Amino acid sequence: MPNKRDYYELLGVSRAATADEIKKAYRKLAMQYHPDRNPDNKEAAEKFKEVSEAYEVLSDANKRQRYDQFGHDGVKSTFGPGGFDFSRDFTHMSDLQDLLGNLFGGGMFGDFFGGGTQRRRSRGGATRGDDLRFDLEIDLEEAIFGSERSMDLPVSEACGECEGSGVAKGAARETCRQCGGHGSVVSDGGFIQFRQTCPVCRGEGTIVRNPCRACGGAGRVKTRRRLSLRIPPGVETGSRLRVSGKGEGGLHGGPAGDLYVVLHVREHELFSRQGEDLLCSVPVPPHLAALGGDLSVPTPDGLATLKLPPGTPNGKIFRLRGKGVPSLDGSGSGDLHVRIEIEVPTHLSSGQRRAMQSFADSCQESNFPGMAETRKRAAQFMERRDALRKADR
Repeated sequence: MPNKRDYYELLGVSRAATADEIKKAYRKLAMQYHPDRNPDNKEAAEKFKEVSEAYEVLSDANKRQRYDQFGHDGVKSTFGPGGFDFSRDFTHMSDLQDLLGNLFGGGMFGDFFGGGTQRRRSRGGATRGDDLRFDLEIDLEEAIFGSERSMDLPVSEACGECEGSGVAKGAARETCRQCGGHGSVVSDGGFIQFRQTCPVCRGEGTIVRNPCRACGGAGRVKTRRRLSLRIPPGVETGSRLRVSGKGEGGLHGGPAGDLYVVLHVREHELFSRQGEDLLCSVPVPPHLAALGGDLSVPTPDGLATLKLPPGTPNGKIFRLRGKGVPSLDGSGSGDLHVRIEIEVPTHLSSGQRRAMQSFADSCQESNFPGMAETRKRAAQFMERRDALRKADR
C-alpha cells in the first residue's frame, strides 16, 4: 500500500507515544476535520476518515503491535473487504461522542455515523437498540464450502416485565425538570453557547421515579441468546454477516439493533489463500521430477492427477483451473496453484545407496545445467574480483 501514509505521521505523534497521547492527538484532529465543522469539504471529510483509521489501529494494543511489526499489511485483515470503512470498522463511536459532544451537541452525530454502533434515540419515545459486533474464527473448509454455526451470545434484551420502559407497572415516566423535556441543556460560555446532553435524563427528556423491579429501571435485562448463523461459501477474513434484529434490545417499544458477525479465517496446514485462489506445495520424489509421470495432488474436491513433464524443476508451479475458492456472488471459483517441492530421499538401504552411487557415477555435467551455470558465474565473479585487486596495487 505505497500511497497510505504512516498512522503515527497522520496523528502527529511519535512511535513511542502513550495511549493518552494518541487519544489527545486524535481528539484535536477530529475536532478540526469533522464534517459538521467543514460542510461540503470533501478534503476535510477524507482527512477525518484517515485520522479515524489511524486511531482505530493505534488505540488497540494488538492492532498497534501488528502495525509496528508489519506495517499496513499487518492490519489490513482487521478491516472489511475494500479496506477501512468508517461506518463499518470504526469501533470508538462512544469515544467520539465524548470527545465532540460538547462542541456539537447531542443531535448531530446520527447523519454522519449512519448504522454502526450509534443508537437512534427519540426523546421519551421508542429507542432502537444498539448494533452489536461479534468476531468469529472459522476454518478454511468453512470458508470454501460454507457452514452452519450455533453461537451463544451475551446480550441485553428489552425487559419483558415493563416492555422496555423501565417503569413499574401502573407508573409513568416524568418530564425531566433539568431540561424541561428537551433532552439537552445550554451552558453559557461567554460569546458562545454550548448545547449538551442533559446529565439528569441523559438525553431522553424523561426520568423514572418508580423503576421496574425486574430490570431496576434500565429497561433491559442481561441474557444469553442462542443464534444459528449460515456462513455462505466464499467468505474471507473481514467478511461481515448482518443478522437483522439480533443486536441489543430497544427501549420503550423500540426495535432491536442488528448483529454484525465479522469473520476471521484460520491459517490452514495444507492450503494458503490469495483472494479466490489457493496455493498448495506438494513434495515430489526426484525420479518422478526427472522422468515425468502422474502426481496425485490435493484439491478442495479431493485428489486430482497432475501430469508432470520430464525434467520438472523444483519450485515449478502448475495451475488447476476452477479448483480454488468459490466467489461469493456465485460467478465461479478461483484456481489452485500447485508448487513442486523435490524431496530428498532419506533412510536409504545399502542397495539403494549403491544404486544412487551408480547413477551419480553415470551422470555428466550436461545432466545438471543449473549447477554448471552457477560454476560459470562464480568463475566470472572471481575474475572480476582479481582484476579489481590488481588495479588497486
